[in-house]
Amino acid sequence: MHLIITDAWLAKSKAMHLSGAKLILLGLLSAMCLMLVSVGLYHWVFLTAARAGWPMVDSVVKLVAKDDTVQRERFLRENLDAMAKKVGEMQAKLLQLDALGERVSGLAGLPLTESGKRGSGGALVSERSLSMEELQAALNDLEVHTGQRVDMLTVVESRLFDLKIKKLMIPTQHPVASGNLGSLFGWRIDPLNGRSALHTGLDFQASTGVSIVAAAGGVVVTQEFHAAYGNMIEIDHGNDLVTRYAHASQVHVKKGDLIKRGQKIAEVGTTGRSTGPHLHFEVLVQGIPQDPQKFLTAGQTMVNELLVKNDKNLVAKSVATKSVK
Repeated sequence: MHLIITDAWLAKSKAMHLSGAKLILLGLLSAMCLMLVSVGLYHWVFLTAARAGWPMVDSVVKLVAKDDTVQRERFLRENLDAMAKKVGEMQAKLLQLDALGERVSGLAGLPLTESGKRGSGGALVSERSLSMEELQAALNDLEVHTGQRVDMLTVVESRLFDLKIKKLMIPTQHPVASGNLGSLFGWRIDPLNGRSALHTGLDFQASTGVSIVAAAGGVVVTQEFHAAYGNMIEIDHGNDLVTRYAHASQVHVKKGDLIKRGQKIAEVGTTGRSTGPHLHFEVLVQGIPQDPQKFLTAGQTMVNELLVKNDKNLVAKSVATKSVK
């Protein structure tokens, strides 16, 4: 493209040559300048009209602002409704947790008081969406309630731990797993002199070298050779409860050792006043011999109850699985 520019005053002319690329670039620059001028003019007119309160422009501004407010309120309401639904689900789970906590606390011997139970109900007359303040109040109530349940379950845990420790400290485990029960606790004919004498424990018949285990956890208070009991061990379980293991061939613990329930402490033998290899087992409460069979029977009863409970749980799970299928 050729352009000729003339000047009437100077009687001169000037020729310009524009190629295709220059022409396109010039067009783009012109369009961009026109666009910027249009946007600036529109912005200036719109702001001036809005500030001056022109009727037509003021209506458009209010309509745009109203639509934006409605969108924000709808978005906020949808989020509040979703949060309220979540809070309702949390409250339902918390009620289940309350019921479970009540059963567990009952097993621990710490039943909940009536003030700790939360009851509510009534007919549903109408329903409405929660406000932000009501939702915040519900969340605060959940926080307080969960804090109370955490404190309660902490106490229950401590109580159950205490009960577990006490059970572990009661001599309910058989000291010789493979031994047959011989002489019982009580009066009998003494095997050495043939006279009536009080037998202060239980005799478990077993071969020499069979393991002897602690009937409960405790501390070894005596480990010595006794003229009548031979190699003897006494374990203190606390609360004035002591177990005695006599006639051992070998001893694997010493005085002061901390013993776990079921730990191997010695081996069956025939040392001391004995007619053959066996374990003489005693239980003493405040130094007075008690019938060890009562403790061992109690331990077997607990084991049987646990097995029955596990069987019931397995049956219930099996029925639930079949019903789901």
